[in-house]
Amino acid sequence: MSAAAGIGRRLLALLYEGLLLVALLLIAGFALAPFVSPSGSAATHTLGIPTTPARVGAFAALFLLGAIFYGWSWSDGRRTLPMKTWHMTLVTRAGAPISRRLALARYAAWWIGPILGLVVYTLLRPHGLGVLAVPLLLLNYVAAFVDPERAFLHDRVAGTRIVAT
Repeated sequence: MSAAAGIGRRLLALLYEGLLLVALLLIAGFALAPFVSPSGSAATHTLGIPTTPARVGAFAALFLLGAIFYGWSWSDGRRTLPMKTWHMTLVTRAGAPISRRLALARYAAWWIGPILGLVVYTLLRPHGLGVLAVPLLLLNYVAAFVDPERAFLHDRVAGTRIVAT
């Protein structure tokens, strides 16, 4: 069984992963913009704000794009570019390549911190305490500092681990 990749290495790869994900989502967002953005008024120089259903639909499309990207990139022994660069592989607890289903479970588990942060922000914002929700956005990664195996929360939940290759 391969040794787990160090936490510093995984966090640096995460920064790289974030850059690539932002680029992917920006491109997809630009492609979606004509479908969700109402036109503003050129005469009054106003900007049209998308309706709530349009914003929810755009978010759902981007969420699905992320699920497709990571579901494919992590499954069957494949790796994302940052994982290749930092010489890491995502495997099951037993060390086998993960299935597409497990990759999707890991992607879904990644949303634990952001969803908790959003819920807490929504509840605390009316009281002027919304900033207290910010640490929850990092919950998945901070969990690695208290986990006995230094696993990220989403890896612990999905039953995966990142190993050095």
